[in-house]
Amino acid sequence: MIVVQKQLINSQIKSPQVFLIDHENNNRGLISTSEALRLAESVELDLVIVSQNEDTPVAKILNYGKLQYQKKKRQGSSARSTVKEVRFRPNVGVGDYNLRISQALQWLSKGDSVKFAIRLRGRENQYRQQAGDMLDRIVNDLGQAGKVQSLDKRALIVQIMPV
Repeated sequence: MIVVQKQLINSQIKSPQVFLIDHENNNRGLISTSEALRLAESVELDLVIVSQNEDTPVAKILNYGKLQYQKKKRQGSSARSTVKEVRFRPNVGVGDYNLRISQALQWLSKGDSVKFAIRLRGRENQYRQQAGDMLDRIVNDLGQAGKVQSLDKRALIVQIMPV
């Protein structure tokens, strides 16, 4: 079981002294907690324990609500899927192909991997060689923006990761 320690703010701080970092990121050194609270109230911000040391904790003057929001936002962005999938049919038009390649370039520049899959149905299986050639064309078109992570001509899938 993981125990998450909640950050102590303002009047929850019981330590008599703290190492203070003010709202402009200046190190104020060892200061009494009551004086640090007065400084935080004077600029209408919160006094937050950033690091709980054995002797004296490190406290920072900042907006606690903004800190919580940024933490939540970081958690959401780290849980985001980083593999985008593009599906093609073997007889895709030039405009559609160019659009998907430009989207893939954008995704690769943002740091996401892109997976291209070509699906064959019914009589389209006769054109398996053309589908393999299309995979090679995709690799050539995206060669400068990413490198091939996997290329499976049998399953007609190529996965490209950013450089």
